[in-house]
Amino acid sequence: MTYIVVDACIKCKFMDCVEVCPVDCFYEGENMLVIHPDECIDCGVCEPECPVEAIKPDTEEGLENWLEVNREYSEKWPNITVKGEPPADGKEFETEEGKFEKYFSSNPGQGS
Repeated sequence: MTYIVVDACIKCKFMDCVEVCPVDCFYEGENMLVIHPDECIDCGVCEPECPVEAIKPDTEEGLENWLEVNREYSEKWPNITVKGEPPADGKEFETEEGKFEKYFSSNPGQGS
């Protein structure tokens, strides 16, 4: 099992999870984070830190595509080890549905 980030993170990117990760397995895109599934040690400390519940165990039904998104982009985006500033308008997108289709960006973030 591993933890993965799902579309609830898009446009929110609060990054509280980054601060608690003992193995630095988060990677930053322009408007979301992903977890490298091969680096995650399944400790679960990141999951309760996410205010929008965007971190899920990959064992939850229906998340197979998100496992692949996390794998693909964790190999392209820079590693992030320090919490950065979330988007100023992040709160506006917390409960929005269908964010992947509307807002996903494959562009990398700044990393740290």
